[in-house]
Amino acid sequence: MGVVTAAEECWIEPFSGLRPRVFSRLVRQLEREGADAVRRGRPWSLPLADRVLLVAAYWRTNLTLRQLAPLFGVSKSAADRIIDDLGPKLALRPRKRFAPGTVLIVDGTLVPTRDRSIAAPSKNYRYSTNHQVVIDADTQLVVVVGTPLPGNRNDCKAFGESGAEHAVRNATVIGDGGYIATSAIIPHRRRPGEDLAAWKAEHNASHRQVRARVEHAFARMKTWKILRDCRLRGDGVTEAMLGIARLHNLARAA
Repeated sequence: MGVVTAAEECWIEPFSGLRPRVFSRLVRQLEREGADAVRRGRPWSLPLADRVLLVAAYWRTNLTLRQLAPLFGVSKSAADRIIDDLGPKLALRPRKRFAPGTVLIVDGTLVPTRDRSIAAPSKNYRYSTNHQVVIDADTQLVVVVGTPLPGNRNDCKAFGESGAEHAVRNATVIGDGGYIATSAIIPHRRRPGEDLAAWKAEHNASHRQVRARVEHAFARMKTWKILRDCRLRGDGVTEAMLGIARLHNLARAA
């Protein structure tokens, strides 16, 4: 019986969300970053490309390790070690500098999470974590992902507490009405008993149209199904979110 391998290109896009050419570029990047350096102890049972595909497939399909490991011809414990090793190495590196005139968009997304020590009951009626995500309005690439917080945290607080607001402090950022009292530019608010002036309504319509791009980014990121029901504990949800942000950017920029 055959196994899933990166050597056969037909497996790459369904299991990673990346085209074979882009996936190969990712593997080369990881090699340059030292992800396949010689280490002490037992050698890996899979080459780097297959290990990367295994991690991406875990995030993409949200299969359990008992289901996923046989597809790659390894044991459950070996698959677990591969994910623990490569997950952090696939993490997105936040952008630190922004060109003059760059416009960013921030929004929070809820990731249902089984680990209740880091989650809280949320408006989606599940235990979730709140992830503050900032994208470039022009390219729609993710530039910053904040530290996850319990899902009952309001976006206006989570933006600052997650570190995302500090990371983009030198750029122009827009957000929805939930980002009141932050550095983000929000829509004009209507006072009780008054109608918005026509020019304010026009500004709000333009604001909504631009801000919708972050929702489109979330929809693409959540094709990696682990963000719909994350079973990982501790730092696992952070690593998955950062890794998927990097995969999303590669797929988007291809």
